[in-house]
Amino acid sequence: MTVTTSRGLAWAPLAEVDPELWMAIEGERERQRWKLELIASENYVFRAVMEAQGTWLTNKYAEGLPGKRYYGGCEYVDVAERLAQERALALFPGAEHVNVQPHSGAQANMAAYLAVLDHGDRIMGLSLAHGGHLTHGSPVNFSGKWFEVHSYGVEPGSEVLDYDAVERAAREVRPAMLVAGASAYPRTLDFERLAAIAHGVGAVLFVDMAHIAGLIAAGLHPSPFPHADIVTTTTHKTLRGPRGGLVFSRADLSPELKARYPKLAKTTLAAAIDKSVFPGVQGGPLMHVIAAKAVALLLAATPEYREDQRRTVQNAQLLAASLRERGARLVSGGTDTHLMLVDVTPLGVTGREAEALLDAVGITVNKNAIPFDANPPNIASGIRVGTPAVTTRGMGASEMREIGELIVAAIAGRADPVARDRIADAVREICARFPVPGLPET
Repeated sequence: MTVTTSRGLAWAPLAEVDPELWMAIEGERERQRWKLELIASENYVFRAVMEAQGTWLTNKYAEGLPGKRYYGGCEYVDVAERLAQERALALFPGAEHVNVQPHSGAQANMAAYLAVLDHGDRIMGLSLAHGGHLTHGSPVNFSGKWFEVHSYGVEPGSEVLDYDAVERAAREVRPAMLVAGASAYPRTLDFERLAAIAHGVGAVLFVDMAHIAGLIAAGLHPSPFPHADIVTTTTHKTLRGPRGGLVFSRADLSPELKARYPKLAKTTLAAAIDKSVFPGVQGGPLMHVIAAKAVALLLAATPEYREDQRRTVQNAQLLAASLRERGARLVSGGTDTHLMLVDVTPLGVTGREAEALLDAVGITVNKNAIPFDANPPNIASGIRVGTPAVTTRGMGASEMREIGELIVAAIAGRADPVARDRIADAVREICARFPVPGLPET
């Protein structure tokens, strides 16, 4: 290895130290620039978020909480973490406590469970096959391995949640925790009703708002606060922050509810959440990521951000309409949020085939099971489509109509190389008109 700097490897740029890795990073930059990102859980961070995450805060170990660290020299990272805490609580009125340290949404969820539950306790969550998440009780996930899981789902006809049915199931199951939230459910969630169901059977309500946190912050979706006892979220997706998680909670449960949870006998819910994060499920926090979370939470309180979220929802509804008009079937008939679940079987393909066909023309989606799917998950009958990333790029109504047309055309013209090339050129032209914020073009 040849290094041009006289100071050695410690001062050499990445492209020189590891050109092989740098080529992969450059390849990803080009992919983001020239493909339409429609994966509902992806977005483009603010430039200031990326700048904060790339700072020297990555050098600092800071186990513990601000003012209560196990290491010295934490006076400045304490400032960063306190800013993140204050901004998170300000962004979501009604939240009483927050821990900003989880490395991911899955670890935030693990901390939420372990703060109040013991192995073998009974939980109820939305089935993965009906739009839930792995960490809501899937048998291949820790949540399904550690707890006794009872799932609820959508109704066969409407493909939306029947809260009366959820209540009947909860009364029969008597779970210790009712889990709400989804990764592929396009309709509004009624957190107040879910809280009444949970508390009516003496259960904690745990809401995973990872997908819709940005919509909630912008006032475009009902808030889980103050109805839920524990709330988690990722900080990417609609929040446009770094990859990471947050755990909110009440300061404590009511005495009647608290009596059911032995872990809370000598502590508060807030203290149990903090101890569940560290030392419960992870070690030292990622201070450079926490700093980036603080920036994202600051920006999420701005009018510009709220307008971005409004346009994200509007774009989702326009794209859904465009797809439906061209023969695709929308699960539940449409969307209230940033995402839609599209049944592609009326177009003659499986979800896996649609994902590959669209990727070949520069449109990125993910295959996804639909409720009551006849295909296995690795094939699936649907695709999940979201508008956060394309909205962040500045696209609007005319682009949504065109993208819907291109998606259906790419599937319909799958045997026609000329049609495929034409569609790929159209995708590239759209991308050229809407640069990715914060992404260098050369």
